[in-house]
Amino acid sequence: MAKGTVRYWAAAKAAAGVAEELYDASTLAEALDAARERHPGELVRVLRRCSFLIDGDPVGTRGHETVRLAEGGTVEVLPPFAGG
Repeated sequence: MAKGTVRYWAAAKAAAGVAEELYDASTLAEALDAARERHPGELVRVLRRCSFLIDGDPVGTRGHETVRLAEGGTVEVLPPFAGG
């Protein structure tokens, strides 16, 4: 298991009630499952619409269970943004 930081932005931050927290997970899927357990309710709904960056790289359409997390890494949780 790797340890790192999950950063929540915009609606995800509001739903989680924190700007960031630590992860202890091997994959993005494990980190997100833990976040859902810690923050049931609105965050669960918001995460369905989010995009994710792992250490600055977009996850895109890759399966979250295939995305490995690094020790000391950062997961950015990005809800859809409006504007232009």
